[in-house]
Order: sequence, then structure tokens, then C-alpha cells
Amino acid sequence: MAMGLIRGVTRAVALFLVCSVITPITVIVTILATFFFAPLPAKLPDPRPTVASRISRVYAIDSAGNRQEIGAFREFEQNTPVRPADVPQILKDAVISAEDKGFYSHGGIDPRGSMRALWADLRKKNLAQGGSTITQQYVKNAYVGEERSFVRKIREAILASQLDRQVDKDEILFQYLSNIYLGEGIYGVGAASESYFRKPVSRLTVTESAMIAGLIPAPSRYEPRGNPALAESKRLIVLAKLYKAGFITRAQLDEATPQRVWLASQGPPPGPVTLVYPSQQQENRFPFFVDYVRRYLELKYGPARVFRGGLEITVTMDPDLQARAEATVADALSGTSAPLEMSLVAVEPPTGYVKALVGGRDFASSQVNLALGGCPRQPTDPKIKVEVEASCWATPAVGGGGLGRQPGSSFKPFVLAAALSRGFEPTKVYKAPSTFQIPDCKVTAQNKCTISNNEGGGGGSATIASATAKSINTVYAQIVRDVGCKETAEMARNLGVTAAWYSPTFHTCSGTYALGVIDVSPLEMASSFGVFAARGERAAPTPVLEVAERTVDGQRRVIEDNSAPERKRVLDQIVADAVNDILAGVITGGTARAADIGRPAAGKTGTSQNFSNAWFVGYTPTLSTSVWMGYSNNQKTPLRGIKGVDKVFGGTIPARTWKKFMSQAVADVPSTKFSEDPPIKDLAEALRRDARGGFDPGTRRPTGPPDPGGVYLVEAPPPQAPVPATLPPTTVATAVPTPVPTTRPPVTPVTLLPRP
Repeated sequence: MAMGLIRGVTRAVALFLVCSVITPITVIVTILATFFFAPLPAKLPDPRPTVASRISRVYAIDSAGNRQEIGAFREFEQNTPVRPADVPQILKDAVISAEDKGFYSHGGIDPRGSMRALWADLRKKNLAQGGSTITQQYVKNAYVGEERSFVRKIREAILASQLDRQVDKDEILFQYLSNIYLGEGIYGVGAASESYFRKPVSRLTVTESAMIAGLIPAPSRYEPRGNPALAESKRLIVLAKLYKAGFITRAQLDEATPQRVWLASQGPPPGPVTLVYPSQQQENRFPFFVDYVRRYLELKYGPARVFRGGLEITVTMDPDLQARAEATVADALSGTSAPLEMSLVAVEPPTGYVKALVGGRDFASSQVNLALGGCPRQPTDPKIKVEVEASCWATPAVGGGGLGRQPGSSFKPFVLAAALSRGFEPTKVYKAPSTFQIPDCKVTAQNKCTISNNEGGGGGSATIASATAKSINTVYAQIVRDVGCKETAEMARNLGVTAAWYSPTFHTCSGTYALGVIDVSPLEMASSFGVFAARGERAAPTPVLEVAERTVDGQRRVIEDNSAPERKRVLDQIVADAVNDILAGVITGGTARAADIGRPAAGKTGTSQNFSNAWFVGYTPTLSTSVWMGYSNNQKTPLRGIKGVDKVFGGTIPARTWKKFMSQAVADVPSTKFSEDPPIKDLAEALRRDARGGFDPGTRRPTGPPDPGGVYLVEAPPPQAPVPATLPPTTVATAVPTPVPTTRPPVTPVTLLPRP
């Protein structure tokens, strides 16, 4: 019987190996053998049918329920055609170094890369790996499209092998460089050179070529205007690859490395830099919001569909609220100059609709949307154990404002929600000393193991509720240790902070984790606090109400419909109600009395280390709004001596700005308690009314006193790319819109004769 059992187990193991290992490997080997040895047709197949590039238009619904155009997305057009002789060798070398170092030696596909990618895809049962050569990338654009399927990947590889046998390598590379997407509606290196550097492609330098090559893997993430720090990090990586491949000398590397990415809008550069100019595309009404819409659509549908597909986009923004938000921010910043900035974002809690978004004082000059954050770098050091992963590591979130900003004490509500969810009572009492020595803490240059309340305040004891209202750091340093930093990070992530992560070896849960050491964005803070307003239900933030496109036969088809947004319970209703009660006390008798608008509201102030960031995030049942203030070029310059305020806490300028905006935003909205159904305007009705007037919506598919939170010591943030140095205020030239043709063939297929 034992022998029979052993034989049965052996057969089961053998069957498992055949099904899970041997068969997939056989399939992969067969596919790769086909690439290299199977007879191929003498002629390449016809390229995919293409249509002329069409403008995508953005519409908002005004207070009368009518749609009005607020912007458009169109392809950037280079001024002069690019010939093969115009493309400098250094640019070719940079692209090959970054994308496909074996381009001139392989036969159109990289066997090792393809084997690794196919094996990973079969194991995970999805397309997890890339592994595409330059030839494959070109074939995808010209012949097979971007559908994510195994059939497409196999056909792409076969055609790449066939193309490599019939067409000269230099011609393939030229066609690839002429059509590759490089961000902001820019296709081809000629257009990229004209747009970013305002020079012909033939005049590109080593450092400029490296920056362009660095854009290719993820143009929206690394575009220099929206993410200069990330663009700089990629530029350095490409330079290192160029040197390692022997394409540049040590002297060239040493000369190019210090020439960091510098935006012309920052003023005169401090020396040799990689100078990037503002966009020359047409200006849009409400540019910060339109920029957010663009990034959202690119992430979801890809740039070709956004800039060439003639989409019809209806957004969630309220034009009146957006105009008020922009005016409020402008007033708050009046009398000051860049790089001092402010951002304001308003989100409707029950729907997730982003109603207003302002990412700074002037988008035309900065090209940076500070309302949007970024994603922290995933640690690669195996010694750094990660217990909570940032959700943006697995599912990219809309970015474009750098890496985010430290929220200071406005992070405390996530600790509060985690504590209440674990059974802590708001009346639980803690000691509230003026300073708190972190137990078992090792003193380092970055962490002095001491947490302080502002100006030495504190003493006695405080309940969780009163410590929240008064923002007592030393109490929250104890709460987070009792609740757990892992649990706090999970709570923040569940509520919508995509950058929330926790490592016991990096963050150490010493108490500072409760005080805002994770960079966040104004958009995510407004959205996350909106979960409290919605009594524990979360609707993901979206700038889009509906997206439609025209089919080849002229029919209008709705491809995204958010008129009935999905809501998910992420927090117990009783806990959310308790959070609302406690955060209401921040306004009525705590650090944000300057934000009192005379109706039910709640919120939290935040001031990061050294007064470098000041926040107020507050909400009513119908609107959650975040206000951030700080310097755009760093998180070290203190907010001092601004508009008569010696030290800018969250309860000063940010809270007053919030009050001014919200007083107008909810003036015509009935006052309700958080326990009552909020009075929300139905935007879907406007679409239906528009349809009855002749617009076919298509087939729908649901789809006070200063803040005592003050100065404290935190761990050093993860390493980041260098940021530009502060410059004195200066007058900069803004971009002049240039005429843009409305049509352009998306991709030019190779039509040369076969090699001799």
C-alpha cells in the first residue's frame, strides 16, 4: 500500500511538472524556433489602416447644466521634416544604450529577453514582462497595435524577425525614432527636440540626447516639465549606460553629468544645464485641471488615443468652483513670488468627482502640477523589509507633481481611524509631555529620538480626542506605537493614499510615523478625508464623467461612464462617524478655528518639520478640500515671514484660504449633518438633457491659534534625485502658442526594398 501511495504521488508530481513546467517551456522553445528558422513570406504584411490625427476635446458642465469646451488635446507637430542624416549619432547611441543594447547584433528579437518575458507571462497568466527590442516596439506601432495579448506578442516577435531580415537596421532605427511617443502629444525625436529644447534635432547635445532617450519607457512619468526630478534621474541612468557601452568617453560623462534638468521657467540657469522650455502648444482654459485630465487619460488609454483619437471628454469639474479656487489661491499668494506655491483640491465625497484642482500659481510658467504627487521609489536593498507596499507600485496612479509633500500632522487622522478601528476609545488618556523620548531609539544624524510639541507646550495628560484637536505630537507618537505603524499605513492606503508604505527597518515605527513622514499629494488628501465625510465609503477620485469616441462608421461610442460611480466600504460607519466628531473639534475648539464656516465641518491642520509644508484638509458632507502651501523646489525652506505671518502653521494661511474658498463653494448648498444624506447635484442628468437636445450619449456601461503640531524630528526620506537650487524671483518668458496642424499620419511603415 505504501509503494502504491509513493507511485501515485510520483505520477502526480510528474504530471504537475509536465503541465506547469515542461509544456510551457516546449511552447516557448517552439515559438522561438519559429522566429529564427521557419520560412518567412517574401513580403511584409500590409500595415494597419491608419486615420488622420484628430483633436480630442474637453468639456465641462456649467451651473446651468450646459456643456462648455475648456480645452483640447492635439498632437504636437514639428516645424520641419526630419531626415535620417538629421538624427545625430549620439541620440542613436543613447536610445540603443537605454532600450536595446543588442540592436545591431540580434535578429529583431532578443532570445533571452523574449524567453524571460514569455516564461514570466505564462507563470503569472498575464503580460507581466516587456522584453521588447527596438524592432519589436516599431512593429507594435506600425503593424500589430497595443493590445495586451499573447497572440499579439507572438505575432509582433515573428514580424520583427521578418522585418530584420528584409530591412536595413539603420532604417528601422530611423523609423522608430521618427514615430516613438515622447510625452505631451509629442511623436518622434524631431518634435521632441523642437518642443523641449527649441532646436533642430541635429543640434542635440550628449545630455539632451540622454534626457530624450530616458523618456521612452514611460513618457508621462519622466516628462521633464511635469516631473523634472524624475527626468533628471533617468538622464543620469542613460548617461551611465552610454559610458558603460563605450559610446562616450569619461571626459564627456564628467562634462554632461552636472548639467541637470533645468526648466526655463525657473529663471536663468546657474551654469551649464539641460535647459527645458515651456510647452508651445495651445493654452487651455483651467490649465491645471486640463493637465490632470490629460495625465488620467494617458495612464488609462495611452497617448495615441488621447492625442490622435478625437475623444470627447466630459469632466467632473465645476467651472464656477474652479474659477473660485484659482482666484482664492491667487489671492493667498498675492504679494509673494515663486518658488512659494499653493495648491487647492476639492473632491465630492459621495461620488469621487474632482470639482476643482489648482496646482500652483501659474501653470504656463511652471508646467508643474503640484496638486498631483508621485510614487515613492520601491526599496531595492534586501535589508529594507517592507510590510506594507505602496499601492502605486502595483497600479500606477496619476502623477505629475514630483514625489509629493510631507503632510505633517494632517496625517494624524489615519492614525486616529486605525486606533478607533482597533477599539481605542476617544476618551483614552495619554501623558502629554512637552517632549517625548522614543524608547529603545538609536540616535543618528537624522533622528535625535526626541519628539517635541511646538514652543515647548504640553504637560499633564490628554485624551485622544483632545490631543487631536490640539495636535499634540507627543501623544500621537505614543498612539501610533500602540496601534502599530503597519496598521496605520494600511489604513492610509485603504482610504486612498497610494504612496502609503511602511518598513520596520526604514521607518522603525519610532513614533514619527504618525507625524507625516510619507509624501502625499493634495489630491489624495482631499479624496482620503472625503471617506470620513462619506461615512466610511470610498469613491475613487476621478476628473472624468464620460469619455466617448467615434467608430470607423461614424457612430458615437461611450468608452467610460462614471455617471454612477462605484463606492466601496473601506471604514466602519461607526468609526467614520467618530472621526467626524473628533475632527469637527479641530475647527470648533482646536488648531483650525480660523477655518470655521458656520456649518458642520471637520478637518485637520498639518505643519511639517522646520515649517517647510503647511496644510489644512477639511470637509463638509458635500465637499472635501485640501490646501497645501510650501516651496516648489525643496522641502527644507521654512515658511516664515509670509504676508505678516511669522511662522506659517496649517492653522494660519492654509486654514484661512480653505475658509474663503469653502464659504463660497457651499454658500448655496443646504447645510446638513454628516449623518444626513448630502445634497449632491446629478451631473448625469445634464448628459441626458444634452442627449434630448440632439447630443447622443451613446450606449452607457456602468463602469485660529498657531498649530501646536509644530517642529519635530523625522527619519531621513528615501534618496531622491537632486532638485534645482532656489533662485531669486525673476521675470520669465511664457510660451507663445503656435499653429498646430490637425492631421498627421500616426505611423509611417517601412517601405524600403529588402537588403541585397
